Amino acid sequence: MRFVLASASPARLAVLRAAGIEPSVIVSGVDEEAVAAGLPDPSPSELVTALAMAKADAVARSADLAAITHGSHAEAHEGAEDAVVVGCDSMLAIGGEVVGKPATAEVARARWAAMAGGTGELLTGHAVVRVSDGETVGVASGTQSTTVRFASPTEAELEAYLRSGEPLAVAGAFTLDGLGGWFVEGVDGDPSSVIGISLPLTRRLLAEVGVSVVDLWRDGEG
Repeated sequence: MRFVLASASPARLAVLRAAGIEPSVIVSGVDEEAVAAGLPDPSPSELVTALAMAKADAVARSADLAAITHGSHAEAHEGAEDAVVVGCDSMLAIGGEVVGKPATAEVARARWAAMAGGTGELLTGHAVVRVSDGETVGVASGTQSTTVRFASPTEAELEAYLRSGEPLAVAGAFTLDGLGGWFVEGVDGDPSSVIGISLPLTRRLLAEVGVSVVDLWRDGEG
């Protein structure tokens, strides 16, 4: 069984590796704005789950997946190797607004002005697609919500953080496992979801498509 992460996120990859899984990585290339535009007034949970599903589905149907599941292992068994494709998408709900990656320092600075000293709800949509012999044989999805309690960085601290470039490329303009962790007072819920992929939810979704997470651990882990 091949585990495929439909994301370029190094944080998600690190979480999975630390948890005993060495995934293949295939970036979906999904147009997130187009997916969002096609949804009729979605709730925040519906939006992140739809984006996660679009990414997982695109990779499940891709030529790249077909290529890696028809390797030497598959040839020895006269068929394609089974795979589970996992897609994720994260957004932060704060002050009644759902926000993604800020992209610019100006937007990130404004986000932190709203977040500092308060809380936000980090939503991560998850989708799992099981593929066997090139066909989708199972699909499961869900959303994990975690409350994040933010510190109040000084002006100098915030400017240094913005200059690092880190907050520009991550949902909500912060990380838990990087420089942004200095400015997070705590989380109420699943920390792995804040980093980018919820291990508890992913385990449950894998079970829904008939896969035990322990069977995906690297040799020697289980």
